[in-house]
Amino acid sequence: MAKPHAVIVPHPAQGHMNPMLKVAKLLYQKGFYITFVNSQYNHNRLLRARGQHALDGLPDFKFAAVAEGLPAEVDGVETNVQDPYEHCDALLRETPLPFFKQFVYDLRSSAEVPPISCFVCDGNMTFPLKVAAEIGVPCALFWTPSACGVLGYAHYRKLIEWGLVPLKDESYLTNGYLNTVVDIPSMEGIRLWDLPHFVRTTDTEYIMFKFLMTEIEKAYNCSAIILNTMDELERGVLDTLRTMFPPIYAIGPLQLIEKKQIPESSALNSIGLNLWKEDLECLTWLDKKEPNSVIYVNFGSVVRMTNRELLEFGWGLANSKQNFLWAVRPGLLGGESAVFPPEFYAEIKERGLLVNWTPQEKILAHPSVGGFLTHCGWNSVLESIVEGVPMICWPAWAEQYTNCWFMCNHWGLGMEITNVEREEVERLVRDLMVGEKGKKIKEKTMEWKKIVEDAVTPPNGSSYVNFDNLVNEVLLSKFDAS
Repeated sequence: MAKPHAVIVPHPAQGHMNPMLKVAKLLYQKGFYITFVNSQYNHNRLLRARGQHALDGLPDFKFAAVAEGLPAEVDGVETNVQDPYEHCDALLRETPLPFFKQFVYDLRSSAEVPPISCFVCDGNMTFPLKVAAEIGVPCALFWTPSACGVLGYAHYRKLIEWGLVPLKDESYLTNGYLNTVVDIPSMEGIRLWDLPHFVRTTDTEYIMFKFLMTEIEKAYNCSAIILNTMDELERGVLDTLRTMFPPIYAIGPLQLIEKKQIPESSALNSIGLNLWKEDLECLTWLDKKEPNSVIYVNFGSVVRMTNRELLEFGWGLANSKQNFLWAVRPGLLGGESAVFPPEFYAEIKERGLLVNWTPQEKILAHPSVGGFLTHCGWNSVLESIVEGVPMICWPAWAEQYTNCWFMCNHWGLGMEITNVEREEVERLVRDLMVGEKGKKIKEKTMEWKKIVEDAVTPPNGSSYVNFDNLVNEVLLSKFDAS
């Protein structure tokens, strides 16, 4: 009997690729043949990071690479990271579309793979919608941000209509204007500051603002929208989105569904897409620490900071006298290398460990970890909720500000850093790890941990049911098993 065949197209950024891979694995577990399409640039980068056989896949789980029409080199030197602005500009102009069309034509001409049944594409990669329509199969868009972040993006056009964006001039970034409260259903009291931060522009042609506004409006033409969240966590926001868009399926947290549905012995667990090599020695370091005694620090795969901010975070952590594990990834300071003075290393001896990149899900699950200093990327937020780890929030990009607002004002999951000064970092770290406020947040995170576990538990968990419905109502709607 023929297998259904899902073509998976992630946005080529770490925080988008990881949840999309989880969706692909879960579909494979349900009997789908999988073709996972990376950009040519990221395909090559993954092979460098993980070894030449890292993308061999499995007999019915194949990786493929498609060109984007962007240079892989600058002045003859291969780049380590593609510029997100340049990449989004190319997507806005649909530069990859002809390459993708040819790839799909070749795939459909192959006798070695089943006919394509559906596409599952990142919400930032909408060009396959045209190809799906041409060949007559459903295309679901997976928006990897939070539902609240998506609702923020969905109001970009209205912000222009309401006269709130663009800003009149750059003084509006600092004169208090961003504290203006915006009237968005299910986001009562939210300010411009708390919306995905590309609204902070004096020009609506600014590439990231225009790109996100345009891409989310293309979602009206998709077969379904997938969100890595739970009905219980973002119910009001999801209710609002469901009045605006095609059917929405909340199927998160994906990492928890993955753990429950894919056995540890499965060959799927050997497949990964980390663009940086993980430091596994840090797990051994954690083994030597007391339960709940370590604060984990990671600002994600995209956020950049200044050298001053790096030092203020570093000294705040050091002066807190708490144990900490900090992932200081390459590129965190842009082109600079992170350098701390010798006295910093002397101060944190035995208490602090700095590494390049970490197996984050394993770290947050480690009994020694009692807190998380995070940029509020949605994957990080969910991974922390799953493990019941309270958070300190330092949003710096995109919808991280919206996530932070909900976490600190509605869900009780964290406390926000408002000024990156060592004294504030020190105070908040102590509050979280050994203070009364930290205890209350920990209690709240444990409540949410139970709620999300229930959401993915068969037979009646909301996310469990939603995932089955997504498969049966959308992804298999054009599948012919004969």
